Amino acid sequence: MTLSRFATKNAFRNRRRSFITAISIAFSLLLLTLLMSVYRGFYIDQGPPESALRLVTRHKVSLVFWLPSYYREKVRTIPGVVHVSPWNWFGGIYKDTKPENAFAQFGVDPNEIFDVIKEDRVPPDELEAFKRDRAGAAVNRALAEKHGWKVGDKVIVKGTIYPINLEVTIRAIYDSDNAFDSMFFSTEYIDQALPRVKGRTGTLYTLVDSPEHVTSVSKAIDEMFANSPQPTKTETEKGFTLSFVAQLGNVKLFILSICGAVVFAILLVSANTMAMTIRERTREVAVLKTLGFTRRTILSLYIGEAMTISLFGGLLGATGATLLMIIASKMPNGTFFTGFKVNTPTYLVALAVAALVGFVSAFFPSYSASQRNIVDGLRHIG
Repeated sequence: MTLSRFATKNAFRNRRRSFITAISIAFSLLLLTLLMSVYRGFYIDQGPPESALRLVTRHKVSLVFWLPSYYREKVRTIPGVVHVSPWNWFGGIYKDTKPENAFAQFGVDPNEIFDVIKEDRVPPDELEAFKRDRAGAAVNRALAEKHGWKVGDKVIVKGTIYPINLEVTIRAIYDSDNAFDSMFFSTEYIDQALPRVKGRTGTLYTLVDSPEHVTSVSKAIDEMFANSPQPTKTETEKGFTLSFVAQLGNVKLFILSICGAVVFAILLVSANTMAMTIRERTREVAVLKTLGFTRRTILSLYIGEAMTISLFGGLLGATGATLLMIIASKMPNGTFFTGFKVNTPTYLVALAVAALVGFVSAFFPSYSASQRNIVDGLRHIG
């Protein structure tokens, strides 16, 4: 029997204790993996390359204030700007307020929106139909399949922010790597139905020609309107998304703090188990030494046992988090989770944490046991 096989068999010699320890580690690693995935989605992943070239311009004070529509043409004159489209949140209700019927609706310029969001793919004939129909709409394929919509269907969305009901005809169904359910319609629809809001826009989506111009264009936009009655704040698409997260407080510190607490809890559980296991096997250590096992070999055996249990728990936890994230993203009200996933690096980091916890928790009691005198070990009663 090899030493690795010996260590693996000994790891589960007390099956109840080992499995309880592994399950405890699994639950902790599941939480840790979920938190790491959320952290990565918020602060590390940058999305598709096109996303890094998009800027969002809003009112400097708050999103509740409007911007004049003529800002769009002024922004277009800035060197480095390729396309600009208005982006207005409609916030309507489809059928009822049930989560499965919720999706986002945005007023845009049909002639330019898919030039700004290049990663969204729409058939040319459907795009032309969307551009020609003032009451037309474009929806992503996942949303269309969810509600059984097809090109030519009419959809009515009850207004909440705007005191009108949006009655549109689906003219285009586009494919997108972004699973966020959304509908685009022409801003002219609202302008003609509600003249008092004509000439106003919520935000402007701007596409820049290269990453080198992102900062300069962003700065130029805000400087252009710095002294106007409606000053602006321009940020990257990722920064704009994170501004909503920032409203909840220091989310980054919160996630990192919870991750640290989870790792510490795993370490305590594993260390307690290993200390108890090794203390009960003091006489066994003495017998192994008598048979010729060196201190280094004994140290390796016990550390190997701890790492086996920890890795088993880590594997269960990381796999459980992966499945849970997939299930959550497919639930009717799981739109929030569509942007997050447990990718390979996160999965491997979780397993590395499990292995490290097993090593650290077992090292000190194993080292102490390996240094014990043979005679004292054989006399031990426990």
